[in-house]
Amino acid sequence: MPGIVVMGAQWGDEGKGKATDELGDRVDYCVRYSGGNNAGHTVVVGGERYALHLLPSGILNPNCIPVIGNGVVVDLDVLFTEIDGLRARGVEIPTFLVSANAHIIASYHQTIDKVTERFLGKARIGTTGRGVGPAYSDKVNRIGLRIQDLFDASILRQKVEASLDQKNHLLVKVYNRRALDPVQVTEHLLSHAERIAPYVADVSRVLNTALDEGKVVLFEGAQAHHLDVDHGTYPYVTSSNPIAGGACVGAGVGPTRINRVIGIAKAYTTRVGEGPMPTELFDADGDRLREIGVEFGTTTGRKRRCGWFDALVVEAACQANAFTDIFLTKLDVLTGWEQIPVCVAYDVNGVRHDTLPVSQSDFHHATPIYEYLDGWTEDISNCRSFDELPKNTQAYVNRVEELCGARISGIGVGPDREQSIVINSLI
Repeated sequence: MPGIVVMGAQWGDEGKGKATDELGDRVDYCVRYSGGNNAGHTVVVGGERYALHLLPSGILNPNCIPVIGNGVVVDLDVLFTEIDGLRARGVEIPTFLVSANAHIIASYHQTIDKVTERFLGKARIGTTGRGVGPAYSDKVNRIGLRIQDLFDASILRQKVEASLDQKNHLLVKVYNRRALDPVQVTEHLLSHAERIAPYVADVSRVLNTALDEGKVVLFEGAQAHHLDVDHGTYPYVTSSNPIAGGACVGAGVGPTRINRVIGIAKAYTTRVGEGPMPTELFDADGDRLREIGVEFGTTTGRKRRCGWFDALVVEAACQANAFTDIFLTKLDVLTGWEQIPVCVAYDVNGVRHDTLPVSQSDFHHATPIYEYLDGWTEDISNCRSFDELPKNTQAYVNRVEELCGARISGIGVGPDREQSIVINSLI
């Protein structure tokens, strides 16, 4: 049975939670392999909206074991607040697993994140301020805290003191902030040890054993391809690798374990934070997309920047991640336009680019070249097969598939779990 990666093909917020949930009742394990609570997945079940930040979307399917892999950075306060909130709404969470090697976001990571972003001024990255970047920085610098450190108070205390010895100098002398108390930080982290202990596991071994036994393992990427620290619009990126290959690193499985890679693409384009976005709209159409699509960040509540579908952005993600399938979400939002532009190329200083420019400078100066497709006015939210869609809607999907170079196997026609069209089985 397959190992399946589900990841965003644009700049995040594509509806990965919906697609993951669509697969969830046929999946045995659902694994988050990158990012932290800077990500937000929204799943709607029976009209109920659930916002998830750390837990995988599969948490809403009782037969699926949710897993937090070693590639994730974990804010323990957020994790348990999320679990308690779901339980208060009647969602059963019999178990979940978290890698002993996953890194911890401490309070000082959040402090550093916020003051650094303010200090950057106009050069700010657009970080969520959740401490994700500083936690990954500590990981790479080999001064990070791991989940397993919670069970050795002496080691944890030493690591916190060593980290704050550096950071307090920065906070006091550069940012004019007060020093943080390592004792308080350590005691707060240790307060979570007893509660997290039953869920800590050798996630790599668990998942490899499950795949050996023929079980279905779904790897759920946070953010998206163009926010990847290596392949995204650097420096306006996250601090981890949400690309498909990141699933292997962030969960501890080999590349031969992955059978399917499903890219999630919104039927138009959105982005949160800073960075280039060639098809961004600053007019009534952009406002209309935001209003109909409810384009506000799940984690931050920030308005998302909205624009027309950018085929070059998605095609680049298809190439780098070898998508076997695309799940096209929020197609219903485009209902009502007489014509719908699709970006098929860029003009950069008078030169046409039919693929994403290599140079970030060129990408910043790219002007979209549009192809105009006929729109539709029919309500498609109740369609459950491709043939039920209006002809113009079908033509839009077919053209997007052609431009992106990977087959569209699923379509979202509304926010609820049932409002999906499956063209090709995703498992």
